[in-house]
Amino acid sequence: MSKLPIGDQTLSAKEIIANESQERMGLLIKEEAIARVRQIADRERAPMYVVGKTTGDHRFAFQQADGVRPFDLAVAQMFGSSPKTYMVDETVQQHYATPSYDRHAEAILTYLSNVLQLEAVACKDWLTNKVDRSVTGKIARQQCQGQLQLPLSDCGVVALDYRGHKGIATSIGHAPQAALADAAAGSVLAVAEALTNLVWASLTDGLDSVSLSANWMWPCRSQKGEDARLYTAVKSLSDFCCALGINVPTGKDSLSMTQKYPDGSKVISPGTVIVSAGAETDDVQKTVSPVLLNDEHTLIYHIDFSFDRLKLGGSALAQTLGKVGDEVPCVQDAEYFRDAFLVVQTLVKRQLLLAGHDISAGGLITTLLEMCFSNTTGGLKLSLDGIQEMDLVKILFAENPGVVIQIQSKHKTEVQKLLLDAGVGYTLLGSPAAGRQLHITKDEKHYTFDIDALRDIWYASSHRLDSHQSMNGCADERFAHYKEQPVTMAFPQRFTGKLSSYGLSADRRTSTGVRAAIIREKGTNGEREMAYSLYLAGFDVKDVTMTDLVSGRETLNDIHLIVFCGGFSNSDVLGSAKGWAGAFLFNEKAKQTLDRFYARKDTLSLGICNGCQLMMELDLLGSGGRMRHNDSHKFESGFLSIVIPENHSVMFGSLSGSKLGIWVAHGEGKFELPAAESDYHIAAKYAYGEYPGNPNGSKYNVAALASADGRHLAMMPHLERAVFPWQNGWYPSDRAQTDEVTPWIEAFVNARQWIEQH
Repeated sequence: MSKLPIGDQTLSAKEIIANESQERMGLLIKEEAIARVRQIADRERAPMYVVGKTTGDHRFAFQQADGVRPFDLAVAQMFGSSPKTYMVDETVQQHYATPSYDRHAEAILTYLSNVLQLEAVACKDWLTNKVDRSVTGKIARQQCQGQLQLPLSDCGVVALDYRGHKGIATSIGHAPQAALADAAAGSVLAVAEALTNLVWASLTDGLDSVSLSANWMWPCRSQKGEDARLYTAVKSLSDFCCALGINVPTGKDSLSMTQKYPDGSKVISPGTVIVSAGAETDDVQKTVSPVLLNDEHTLIYHIDFSFDRLKLGGSALAQTLGKVGDEVPCVQDAEYFRDAFLVVQTLVKRQLLLAGHDISAGGLITTLLEMCFSNTTGGLKLSLDGIQEMDLVKILFAENPGVVIQIQSKHKTEVQKLLLDAGVGYTLLGSPAAGRQLHITKDEKHYTFDIDALRDIWYASSHRLDSHQSMNGCADERFAHYKEQPVTMAFPQRFTGKLSSYGLSADRRTSTGVRAAIIREKGTNGEREMAYSLYLAGFDVKDVTMTDLVSGRETLNDIHLIVFCGGFSNSDVLGSAKGWAGAFLFNEKAKQTLDRFYARKDTLSLGICNGCQLMMELDLLGSGGRMRHNDSHKFESGFLSIVIPENHSVMFGSLSGSKLGIWVAHGEGKFELPAAESDYHIAAKYAYGEYPGNPNGSKYNVAALASADGRHLAMMPHLERAVFPWQNGWYPSDRAQTDEVTPWIEAFVNARQWIEQH
């Protein structure tokens, strides 16, 4: 115990042993490996302590410096069979009133407005805009979709590497309102939602690829009947998953979901299971988007997964009406659900789907609207006569598991045959239409919904939440501008999208002799995608840590390009890269190495995000500018357009005149520039001057600055996370399946070619 790092000397032995210190790990290694592991730990600035050894006596002990053992137990005592837990309860029948409602068009519009503002249904932009959705460069599908980059995708996909297209797909599902009325149905619906969210990725072995994690959150022992409801819910999930042939190898239990107050009152959480689904995908590029393609020569279908009557119990509509309802939808036939899942998987794999979206919170009407929300033009013209239900409110708002798909009209026969052969029910609803309306007919009655107006209503809850986290009126600006700043791209005319046009091959295994170095500090997190981008462009890439420079192990004498990568150096506790800058300024060897590198005339440098902040802090561009907090005073994450003005920088000069999509992910990205715009060598600008298109409030909309001679470049956006089309949040649909790379690869190729010529 004396070898443990103790920050508070007053801690008792019990506190030292039982405290839950985070971000630490214990390693069991061979004694002869200690020196090597310590060397690695020192290089990464990861404190390492040798605190014990294995003894072979089947005892686990903590020993103080004085020899006293406050903890000394036989291993058998710790890992023996724990006693079984017996929970005794009785079933209590709960009944909830069924919501009553009006079927007139005006009432339906009011219901829809209320549903779209419900937290479970409403826009989640307030959440997605502040988390890094691009880090690693392996993110093939994140939440935001379409040219407006609205959070619509319920399926997340991450590539396994940069060379191939295999990946992992994830999704979640839950149904707490339905579980109140029917614990068994709530479990089934949670699994069903996770799977209808996941179905849009091309899974390697279909449903057999899927594994689930079940997180049970239940107010056990809080009142009579809750333990019995939990048993019913767990058994229902188990039976459904067994019938589907899906395993649930892991999960988590939070079984004390009760809040008690001093006056004796208590509030219990509704029993809920959060189902997380994961599966291998054979091609991340085949993932289907929920964004409608505006093409009147396409068809929209509804596919039922429930084999059940439409029911409003447990729905978002019922919740807005202050009710739960006794009758909730469920999956009546697990075999039918499996068949429906697999036939949609077939459509995905054959790339017959142009768009697809699941039906869950908010019902069919929400699904149809969301498919239109991230477009700037176009609507839908649909007939619901093919759905076997007379009640339009049920058709629009019931949350029976199902999906909506879009296909090319020329594939109608093929798609319908696949569905019929699988025994899966479907309804042809209609087609896209001009204008921004959703036109619906049912039994000769016509209903029109204004897509843009309803989108603002859907976005309003996000705006209200965002106003509590953003400063300087940025929440209001985001709400005003989100629909006016579509991602658009304009590529260089010579751009082919092929690696071969740059003389590159993804299969390169030999050295080129052109050497680049990644400079890392503790907290850097963007080095791997940067290293691969450089490698793909023809560089031999070297990993260099700050400890290498501080110790003098690395001189950079054989390096022609250095890259300072993004991340949070030293957690940015001193501000944007100030701690990292100090590591150069106050360590003689590191400072001399950097000075020698910049004094040479055959070198280039690039700083991305945190690295951009470092270059500005060290004034490596000679601009005299500084980086400040974003105007919103929060982290900003997004995929947006930037324009490349006429410039003579080594990396971006050939891209002048282009408009490209790129990722931003930073908290202090505002360029503070005291001089006139003409005094700076601006290499990239945000395409929109207003927030959030300009995500940080940078003067002159600056996204990247270059040195006067063009050799050194500092930029906040992450071009290394957008070199492949599948990495982009949005990419032109006519090029997405044919382009191997995006124009950003040219920046790295330009750097290599310049070095070869100098």
